Amino acid sequence: MKNCGDIISQSGASFGTSGVRGLVEDLDDVTCFAFTLAFLSHLANENADHKITKVWVGYDLRPSSPKIAKPVLSAIQHLKLKPVFCGEIATPSLAYSSIKSKQPAVIITGSHIPFDRNGIKFYRPDGEMTKADEMFVTNSKTEFPDQLFDNLELKEANVALSANRSAHKAWRERYQTAFDGLLNGMRIGHYQHSAAGRDDLTRILEALGAIVIPLDRSETFIPIDTEAVSEANRVQAEKWSAEHNLDALISTDGDGDRPLLADENGAYFRGDTLGIFTAMALNATAVVTPVSSNTALEKCGLFKTIARTKIGSPHVIAGMEKLTMDTELSIVGFEANGGFLTATQLISPWNETILTPLPTRDSVLPILATIALAKLKKLQLCELSSLLPKRITSSDRLIDTEKEVSEKLLVQFSVGDLNPSVLSDTSSQLATIDTTDGMRFTFQDDSIVHLRPSGNAPELRVYVETDSQDKSDRLLAHAKEAVKALLG
Repeated sequence: MKNCGDIISQSGASFGTSGVRGLVEDLDDVTCFAFTLAFLSHLANENADHKITKVWVGYDLRPSSPKIAKPVLSAIQHLKLKPVFCGEIATPSLAYSSIKSKQPAVIITGSHIPFDRNGIKFYRPDGEMTKADEMFVTNSKTEFPDQLFDNLELKEANVALSANRSAHKAWRERYQTAFDGLLNGMRIGHYQHSAAGRDDLTRILEALGAIVIPLDRSETFIPIDTEAVSEANRVQAEKWSAEHNLDALISTDGDGDRPLLADENGAYFRGDTLGIFTAMALNATAVVTPVSSNTALEKCGLFKTIARTKIGSPHVIAGMEKLTMDTELSIVGFEANGGFLTATQLISPWNETILTPLPTRDSVLPILATIALAKLKKLQLCELSSLLPKRITSSDRLIDTEKEVSEKLLVQFSVGDLNPSVLSDTSSQLATIDTTDGMRFTFQDDSIVHLRPSGNAPELRVYVETDSQDKSDRLLAHAKEAVKALLG
C-alpha cells in the first residue's frame, strides 16, 4: 500500500522557496492529491486540540490552475472537511481569511515562474507552512487511496462549487478602512495583465478615492516578475505615465502577493526600497529581510533590530517569529521582490486604524503605505529616495540554467578555482563573501554581486548593488556576461 510520502518523492514536483513547484505535466491528480492529503493530515496530527473543519481554496489565472484545483478539493472532501472555494483570488487575500478564521488554506499558483510550470502553496491556521512542515509532508506516512484513481487521473472529481466571495470582501475592507481617503483625486494607472486579485485591487483603489485607469488587461497568462522588471515594461511604464498624466502606476505579480509601484514619472521602485519605505511608514522597530535586500536598510539607521535570512518567505517568517519574544518590538519583514509581511499589530500611518498581523507576502500594504509616507512627508513619490542613503540594487536572471550547473559554478568560486573579481566591472578586489544563500560578493569599492540558483525554476539569479543607478546597470550587465562566459 502506497503512502503519500512515496508518491511525493517519486513525483517531479517539490518544495521551492515558497510552496510546491513543478512542471504542469508533473502536477497530475495523484501528485496534487498526495501533497494536499499529507499536509492536512500533518495539521490534524500536530493540532489535536484545534479542530480543523474547513479549508480555504483558491487559484491564480494560469490555465492549468483550475485542473490542479480538482484533486486538491477532492483531497479535502476525502478527509470530510468543507472546502471554502473562492475561485480566482490573490494569495494574501485568501491567506487573510484563513488566518482570521484559524483554518488552513491551499492556493494553486506558480506566482511569476515560467508558463509551463505551476505550484501549490499551503497555509496553516496561523500562517504559511514552515520548512519543518515541508519535511513532514515530504515524508508523510499517510495512506494514499489508490481506489480513487485510474492511473494518474481521479475517477470522479465531484468538485463543482460556486465561488465564495467572503474572502474577497474581507480583503478589500482591511485596506478601505485603514487608508480611507488616501487616494482622493489621484490618477492611478493599474497595469492589470493577468494578475489574480486585479479586480479586488481596482475596487480598493476606487474606494480610497482614486481615478483608476485600467491598463493592458490580459486573458492570457503573463508571468510578471516584480524582482526582475524587463526593460520593455520599464519603457511602457514611462509611456503610460506621460500619456495618462498619472500620479502613480501600480501592479502585482501573477498571484497578487508582490507589488509594483512606479512614481509619477513611471519609474518603478525596487521591491526592497519599497520595503524600507513601508517599514518607515508603519514605524516598525524590527525588520527581517533576506540577505539580497538593499543595504540602505542598515545604513539609514532607523531601525532598532535588523535580521538577515535566506531568500524565501518561510525564512523571513521564521526570523520574525524569533523576534516576537521581545514584546516591545513592532516587527515587519520584506523581500527584495516587494512582498511585505507583518508579525505584530501595527497602526495605519494614515488614520491610526489597527492593522492585524499578516505573516505572508502582501502587495497592497506596501503600495498604500508608501503613498501615505510621501503624502505625510509632503513629497512626491519621485522624491522619496531623498530619505535614504544612495544604494541602488538591480537584478536579473539567466533563464534555462539548471540548478546543478549554477551550483557547480558557485563551488568553483568557493574553492578558489575562479576569482570573484571577474564579476566586477572595475576589477575591484574582493572584500567579503556571504554564503547565507548562494554567494554574495562585496568588493573593496563597496559594490556587491550576488549569485543564487532559483529554488522555483531553472534560473540563476544575479543581484547587484552600488551607489548609483548607472553603476548598478553597468555592473549587472557585466556580471551577467561574465557568468555566461564562465558557464560556456
